[in-house]
Amino acid sequence: MEWNELLIRYGELSLKGRNRNTFVRKLRNNIKEALRDLKTVVIKPERDRMFLIAEDQQDMKEAIARLPYIFGIQSFSPVAKCEASLDAIKEKALEVIGADETEGKTFKVEIRRTDKSFPLVTGELQQEIGGHVLRHFPELIVKMKKPDILLHVEIREEGAFLTAKVYEGAGGMPVGSNGHSMLMLSGGIDSPVAGYLMMKRGVSIDAIHFASPPFTSELAKKKVMDLAEKLSTFGAAVRLHIIPFTEIQQMIVTQVPDNVSMTTTRRLMLQIADKVRQEEGALAIVTGESLGQVASQTLESLTAINAVTETPILRPLIAADKLEIIQIAQKIGTYDISIQPYEDCCTIFSPSNPKTKPRLEKVVYYESFSDFAPLVEEAVKNRETVQLPLQQEDAFEDLL
Repeated sequence: MEWNELLIRYGELSLKGRNRNTFVRKLRNNIKEALRDLKTVVIKPERDRMFLIAEDQQDMKEAIARLPYIFGIQSFSPVAKCEASLDAIKEKALEVIGADETEGKTFKVEIRRTDKSFPLVTGELQQEIGGHVLRHFPELIVKMKKPDILLHVEIREEGAFLTAKVYEGAGGMPVGSNGHSMLMLSGGIDSPVAGYLMMKRGVSIDAIHFASPPFTSELAKKKVMDLAEKLSTFGAAVRLHIIPFTEIQQMIVTQVPDNVSMTTTRRLMLQIADKVRQEEGALAIVTGESLGQVASQTLESLTAINAVTETPILRPLIAADKLEIIQIAQKIGTYDISIQPYEDCCTIFSPSNPKTKPRLEKVVYYESFSDFAPLVEEAVKNRETVQLPLQQEDAFEDLL
């Protein structure tokens, strides 16, 4: 079956008022970015829907495969076009219905006649087209409310347009429509899910990762790049900032008591993330913390960590349990990447008996014996920034 265009429905965007056009433009740009390598694709936005046209059928198939991952799309349907004549519409209806399984399915015809000069009115068209379909697909059962197959026929001056199959979209808001934030991306299961959930609410992200070579490997770095690239499939490119963290971690190990070293580590990471945030013009910092999951994620620990900044810290997973987080990770395709056995710097330098209720004044006291500020500035200055997604031929260039 060849499709002439895709009808894209906005969903939540339809509730927007005077600023709806801003959200629609952002969605159009995100779709264009996600399909930038499909040369024949043309996107035509309208107030309540959007059309995607592709001359090449392979481009059309690839667009159908990618659109479900782009935030801001509620659903979309492939559209077949034919001449605006009753006979042509009947025959095209058989092609559209026959493109999917019909056994045991319920069915209804819905007509939209924007060309009022068409000789038949809506009721007559429903009877003619519905009867023709049922004669060729007698296994279908007519159902007026919530049928399995809704054959929608729109008659315009330039032709008739038919749809039947509905693909679910990712929902949410177009990425970038609700500001920009920094995501602290560790390489574990939680932080990519946190990034995904913020992107779903329209927040574009830069990711920041802390690497401690030679204690962390190039494979661990590649793993985080893969996670960031996976996040970039949801409608917007992602920049990954890789922070050299070895000297800072070594100073923490030698200067700070072992049982509060993780708290200090997180505090310094947050300070660095905040400085990168300022340089990149982001408004908030996103983390994958879930309350009580580990020692650094108790209320006492989070309070001590938060004290280094007044920047909003967004924690979309704060009330989620691990199984819920894993289910989302599996759904969005980050789980298999996250469980690759390449450890990040927090795992390698994790203390054996961390405090679960650190006192802020004690942590500050222990940190006062060391001057971390120059190392923090140096780490920010010497960060490596990678734009994702990468071109396929460049993805492994630095690792060979």
